[in-house]
Amino acid sequence: MTEPLWNKPGTCIDAKIMRFLSGDDVILDREFFLHDIAASRAHVQGLANIGVVSAAEADALKSELDALEADFCSGAFVLDERFEDGHSAIEARLTERLGDAGRRVHTGRSRNDQILVATRLWLKAKLARLQTHCRDIATVCLDRAACESLPLPGYTHLQRAVASSTAMWFAGFAESFIDDVLRARQTLELIDANPLGTAAGYGVNLALDRAHTTHALGFARMQVSPVAAQLSRGKFEMAVLEAIGAALLDMRRLAWDLSLFTTAEFGFVSLPAQYTTGSSIMPNKGNPDVIELLRASYASVAAARCEIENLLSLPSGYQRDLQFSKGSICHGVRHGLAALQLVPDLLARLQWNEATMRAAITPDMYSTDAAIEQAIAGVPFREAYRAAAQAAHAGRTPEQSLAARTSPGAHADMRLDELRDRLRVLTG
Repeated sequence: MTEPLWNKPGTCIDAKIMRFLSGDDVILDREFFLHDIAASRAHVQGLANIGVVSAAEADALKSELDALEADFCSGAFVLDERFEDGHSAIEARLTERLGDAGRRVHTGRSRNDQILVATRLWLKAKLARLQTHCRDIATVCLDRAACESLPLPGYTHLQRAVASSTAMWFAGFAESFIDDVLRARQTLELIDANPLGTAAGYGVNLALDRAHTTHALGFARMQVSPVAAQLSRGKFEMAVLEAIGAALLDMRRLAWDLSLFTTAEFGFVSLPAQYTTGSSIMPNKGNPDVIELLRASYASVAAARCEIENLLSLPSGYQRDLQFSKGSICHGVRHGLAALQLVPDLLARLQWNEATMRAAITPDMYSTDAAIEQAIAGVPFREAYRAAAQAAHAGRTPEQSLAARTSPGAHADMRLDELRDRLRVLTG
């Protein structure tokens, strides 16, 4: 390992302790390394703006940061156990190439605000992906709701309740994922604040050009208080995991429906072959493993959020406990987004089995229609309710029931254009 940035003359470094302190940090920092380089580039220019480094030094430093970025992307530079973390790797590279200019690059910043800004940029990028995945899911749902409508039993308490339709099913999940796009945007607005320049949580005796770094890095605002910047670590990560979790909760309910609908007992849905696997012992099996793992994926995100929440039992200021939050957010965010990415194609390609769905709609499921029809005719609803419960309701069809469902949002007035407009406004 290279010499730690914090090492002082006379300090004896124990290798076992260093391994414990470093943990998986240098591996996890690969996720954030390009953002760390981008923030370093902005910091260098900010130092030049206030005269801490010369214009020539700034140009040289930014050129070397560009080269490091290219080497990292190509694999020519590997962030590995030679370094304590990604921050020390950047400084070591700049010092190796530029000598004293490289040694000046850390002026006015701490590894505390360095990791804050790198993770903040990373989280912003992940929220953009979350919006994209939720938009894609909502779009597929709206398209299928618009182009086909087959009778589908509607359930409450897992018991057949009323006639519904595949269009209403898709429209319901479309609106849910539109809400998830909104949640992601609101979370982005919350975390879109630049912590670079807050140093170790108390500022520094330099007039840092924080306005420059805020603009250069694309933040909406500066995170003003250095103390608040430290207090936000973990809290903002939890907010992102909660936004992903909200989408995964909708995905989990969708996956639950498909888990039931693909069983022989329901038989409503057929999945494309690539979304199923075989059994290792039973030749007759085609298992819906993809939707089962989609259903389970919320657990990973919830666990990551829970771990960070438990780490935050801390006083104000930076505490090393927070290092463990990196693994949580990397795992939770990566897994959640990977799961959501599979959903649009799955929804686009699943096939409804119309005959089976139609056969599952029995005459008693028109009782609500009959009760409301009598109420419209002037019979007090509670009397109509009791009469409808005893009637046979023969001769009705799902199409008649659905065509009469004129309450806003119901089958005869689903307002898909209104949902498309909402999605268009949210996603530009």
